[in-house]
This record gives sequence, structure tokens and C-alpha cells, in this order.
Amino acid sequence: MNKITPQPGIMDIKLYQGGAAHVTGVENVIKLSSNENPLGPSEAAKEAFRRAALDLHRYPSSDHGGLRTAIADVYGLHADRIICGAGSDEIIAFLCQAYAGLGTEVIHTEHGFGMYKISALAAGATPVEVKERERVTDVDAILAACTDKTTLVFMANPNNPTGTMIGAAEVARLADGLPPQALLVLDGAYAEYVEGYDGGVTLVEARENVVMTRTFSKIYGLGGLRIGWGYGSKDVIDVLNRVRGPFNLSQAALNAAEAAVRDTSYVDHCRAENARWRTWLADALAAMGIPSDVSCTNFVLARMASQKEAEACDAYLKSQGLIIRLVASYNLPNCLRITVGDEASCRRVVHAIRQFKDGDADGTSV
Repeated sequence: MNKITPQPGIMDIKLYQGGAAHVTGVENVIKLSSNENPLGPSEAAKEAFRRAALDLHRYPSSDHGGLRTAIADVYGLHADRIICGAGSDEIIAFLCQAYAGLGTEVIHTEHGFGMYKISALAAGATPVEVKERERVTDVDAILAACTDKTTLVFMANPNNPTGTMIGAAEVARLADGLPPQALLVLDGAYAEYVEGYDGGVTLVEARENVVMTRTFSKIYGLGGLRIGWGYGSKDVIDVLNRVRGPFNLSQAALNAAEAAVRDTSYVDHCRAENARWRTWLADALAAMGIPSDVSCTNFVLARMASQKEAEACDAYLKSQGLIIRLVASYNLPNCLRITVGDEASCRRVVHAIRQFKDGDADGTSV
């Protein structure tokens, strides 16, 4: 009997590890490992979700018309150029399914979101990792890595897990320099945390080779419902809709997301609160001799002295009921990614890190 084998690339995938949510033997933990909004979703979103319970026997909308119209109204977009998915992860998977495959290459940066590589491998494509420059996307390095096999270039701006971003002129230079068969995918999962930033809309409107992805999992506080969306040319969105399942989002998710995106005052409030406590957290870490790059997101990437110290600090924080994120899997072994929580969470994590540093800066006796 022949051995049953998966498609090429599947067994090269390392399972994605999300941020931990539990610590064995510790109760009442504070989770700062998944960049969730500590304020949660808006009251309007929660009420829309509750109302959806009355129609759970009905199939959801297959064209996501209500949500696409809401997104278009709020962001000034064309509704027929929007596609919705189960988180922006699914949009990423659609792009790889539609535009990558055996014999093609998919570019991502060395500290980029892990799903870029996973989705490329799942499609049978070859992922190509490009170096960053001091944890910042290097446009010249990406352009140098492009070949006649490159079909997709993924770039998060702001980036996860570094928190850094590059300016619009550099992104435009990247789009203009790509080979003609390649699409630039701008991952804007954290775009709403940057005041006045359109996440790449201007580039998408001006060019056929740029696609933008967004999510409701971060500032909108709807990570538990898995809702994302993408914006691109009509031709690209038509292609993606051909591989999208007809009922890939529940009606409860669609209703909650529509209410959330229209509640712009709540988004503004969340952005302001995040900016306030992000600055406080970064400054408090710096006062302890722990540097971090200026973050444009809802987390801070703390750079410890060594991988050993990072791992020891992480272990100590867990013992105190604080869960943050080691990011060695993102080629940052000496770093800790700390979600910006509410005031109490920020103060508690800083207090615990100070205790760790005062007890033993090298982490040898913790």
C-alpha cells in the first residue's frame, strides 16, 4: 500500500504558538502575551453580538454586505473592493492560495508575523526571509531578494513583534520596485494605533500591486470572534472571493464587527489610552536600563541583556501571575514582548520586573 503523504511544504510547517493564557498552579493571571485590547470591545459591539443570538438558526450573509458597507463608510473606501475573513490570517491564507504555489517565492522579513511563512508553505511556495535593519523593515533588502519567482511580499506596518514601522515614501518605493508579477501585502493589524495613518489605503488606491489587510482582533477588542478584512483592486478581490468559503464568518461576528467599526469614538478612546500607557511602560522599562524601540502598536518589545536574562525574567513573571511573550521564535531571543494593558496591569508588570532586576540582574538565581 502506498504511503499517504501531504502536499509538499506541509511537513515543513512548525505549528504556530499563540501567546500563553494559563500558568500551572497560578490563579488570577494577567495575560499580556497576545496584544489584546484590555478595555475589550465597545458596548455597541457587545449588544450587537447579544442580538445575534435570536437568529442562530439562520445562515449568515454570504457576501458580508453590511460589514463591507460599514468599513467603506468609516474608512472612505469602495465596498466592492473589500473582502472579509476569519481574522486577517484567513486573508493571508487566501492570498497564498491564490497567488503562491510550487515554483514561486513568498518574501517576509526576519521578524515578521509567523503566519506569512506558514501560509506560504501550506500553498507549496518557498518562503524567503529577508533581514531587517535594527528591527526595522529594510526596503532595499526586500527589493534585492526579489526574483522572477516572487509572487507575494508580506510586510506588516507597524510590525509585530518589533512595534516599528516605516514611512509612506519608503512603502511606495517598495511597491514601485517590485517585479511585475508580485503583489505587496501591507498587514495593518495595528494600523488603528497610529494617529492619522491610513494603513496603506492611499497606496492601494494608486496601485494595482498593493493589497491591505486589517483585523478586528486588536483595537476593536474582538479577537475571540475572528474577523479580518482586506482591501485591494477589484481584480485581486475577485480572485480572493473565488477561494473564500461562502459562509466563512458567523452572523454574530459580522454584526459585532459592524457595530464596532461604526463606534469611532470608542476606537479613539482606546487609541488614546494605549498611547498613554505605552509611553509610561516604555519609560518605566528604560529607567531600569531595559531599552525598547519606539512602538507604534499596543505592545512594547523589551530588549533584555541576553537570552538567559529574558528567559529568567519570563519565568519570574509567570510565577507572579504575569504572562508576557518570549519571541525567540521571531529571531529575537533576548526580547520580551509586553502587551500594553490597563493601568493596573502596566504598574504590576513594571513592579515585578523591577523586583526581578533588583534581585539578580543576570537571572542566575531566579
